[in-house]
Amino acid sequence: MARKSISHATFWLRDAKATKATPIHCLVAFDGDRVKVSTPFKCLRSHWNQDKYRVRNVADALDKDQINTYLSNLKKAVIGILADLWSECMALTRDSVCSRVDAYINPVPEMSKPKDLLAFVRWYIDTCPTRLIRGSKARAGRFISHDTIRRYKTTLNGLEAFAKVYPRNLDFDNIDAGFYKSFTAWLTARDYATNNVSKYVENVKGFMSAAVDEGFTSNMAFRKFANLREEAENVYLTETELAKIYELDLSNCTSGLNTVRDLFIFAAWTGLRFSDFSTLQPEHLKKDENNNMYLELRQRKMGGRVQIPVIHEVVTTLLAKYDNCLPSGLSNQRTNDYLKEICQRVGITDRILKHVTKGGKSVVKTSKGYSTGISAGVEKWELVTSHTARRSFATNMFKRGMPTLLIMKLTGHKKE
Repeated sequence: MARKSISHATFWLRDAKATKATPIHCLVAFDGDRVKVSTPFKCLRSHWNQDKYRVRNVADALDKDQINTYLSNLKKAVIGILADLWSECMALTRDSVCSRVDAYINPVPEMSKPKDLLAFVRWYIDTCPTRLIRGSKARAGRFISHDTIRRYKTTLNGLEAFAKVYPRNLDFDNIDAGFYKSFTAWLTARDYATNNVSKYVENVKGFMSAAVDEGFTSNMAFRKFANLREEAENVYLTETELAKIYELDLSNCTSGLNTVRDLFIFAAWTGLRFSDFSTLQPEHLKKDENNNMYLELRQRKMGGRVQIPVIHEVVTTLLAKYDNCLPSGLSNQRTNDYLKEICQRVGITDRILKHVTKGGKSVVKTSKGYSTGISAGVEKWELVTSHTARRSFATNMFKRGMPTLLIMKLTGHKKE
């Protein structure tokens, strides 16, 4: 059956007997059906020409030209909408026609586009809780974590402070080599470590990449920003030192010390992050065909699956102690404080010279800060953190002769 010809839109007053200005409505007829939609204008009955569906050309109809132009444009838009629906082979229903016409009459205002980097970063952070991770295959499709958002906010604070002294606006087009040189110099002058400066640069590059993807800018100069990262001199604990920690009598101490010690030892013999074994369940424990126990779980940080054999009896003992459900750790700061106390108690006091670049100068960490001259460094216990357990696992397994690629498979590392 052939389609009927497209009917023109017609207009009428909602209340033809009104003594005050009344809304103008639009009637759209199509394929034997019709829909009524409201326009944003009103008109007095005495000013309305019912034959032409327009406002009369009378002196006291001050907005006649504006209204008549709008109605003519709406009529053209309706004809175009109906033609588009037909060309898209979509059914002309009351709902489909009404929604398209209503979208024309009441368009959703476009989001105010950020005009500079700071505005974009604020907007980006605000949308992070519902924003999915890009790029990484293992983590793609997951929401951005609270820890990552916190790091973004730290970078934003730095950018806002830098913007107060930088002579150029942080417009998208100004994020170039000059910005990079000045920003890294400003961070260095504030005595930031090289690796800390690198984190700021990485986040800025990530923000600019997202701004390009969102269509806010086409400036790609950020791709040439170098990450000035240096190899960190971090400590690990030997198997002997781990044994001392495990055997330390903490019966008269707070439960927090006991919990932190147990979690640290568990991590040191499995290579798991604290965020992973804090959610460990009995279902994560498996046995192979030879009845050997291993852990199988999905890493929370990177999203990859790992299988970790139980290579030390202490792991089995700790799992039994907590009925295969390890306790949740304390805050990161409290955990690190307790670890330092425990390591000091067992005499992990070797002197360590930890070099780091701060403020563009090579310095050595001391108990009171950093020294640029000759220094005795710090005692080893002062450098121990929760991540030392994971590093100790990898190092001790390497010293046992385990191949690097196998260690990476157990820990989930992607780069050697």
